[in-house]
Amino acid sequence: KGSTTGGSINVLGEGTSATTNLQQGLCKAWCQFNGNDSSVSFADSFNMSGITDNGTGDFTVSFANDMANATYANSVECTFFSHVYDSANTATGSVRFATTDASGNKSNRTITSYLNAGDLA
Repeated sequence: KGSTTGGSINVLGEGTSATTNLQQGLCKAWCQFNGNDSSVSFADSFNMSGITDNGTGDFTVSFANDMANATYANSVECTFFSHVYDSANTATGSVRFATTDASGNKSNRTITSYLNAGDLA
């Protein structure tokens, strides 16, 4: 059971009277790529306009539709470890992150996935 008002859909929670805003809970951008490719490109993506290879294990992904602010949630997944450098590298239109080996050294990973959640502009 849910209700719709002005571009917002609220959905009744499982077994409770609490509601969840559907738009707030959706992933707003994601991609998957091979960091070892000589010319890195998305294998698949949603709301992404491009990827920049800044060097070994150092990537910037750009969004087709900007986020409302730079405080959205980020997640990077790959073999071993990955991280967003810091908030200075998270912008409304892009995010820069690193992928590393088990020792923490920057390293290109074969399968790298990125996703974010937050408000679109």
